[in-house]
Amino acid sequence: MRVYYEDTDLGGVVYYANYLRFFERARSEWLRSLGVNQQRMAAVEGLGFVVARAEVDFRIGARLEELLTVSVKPVEVKRSYLWLEQEARLEDGRLCAGARIQAACVRHKDMKAQPLPEALTARIAA
Repeated sequence: MRVYYEDTDLGGVVYYANYLRFFERARSEWLRSLGVNQQRMAAVEGLGFVVARAEVDFRIGARLEELLTVSVKPVEVKRSYLWLEQEARLEDGRLCAGARIQAACVRHKDMKAQPLPEALTARIAA
């Protein structure tokens, strides 16, 4: 991901909250790579993912125009949620921010926890 002007503060450094946006986008792409269509999941099954917990450590600030690699690594899969480790790194490998994210599967109409889709848990286990 490239750092754009809209991602930065007055000093040209990524505003800390924007790392959460980068992590969200990476999780969406990760789910897509596993064959999960979130739009279909919401429309057909009435399910979606919400962040239930986020623990973020900030190391160094990325700057305007720099490229970041944002990763997603599942570390724990439970019945209705996932714990994921995420990192945003500069091209030279330096860590900008690392996070531990708990993403819960919920039913949209009442926000109640639901089992993770079986296809997803099977693909993560593979």
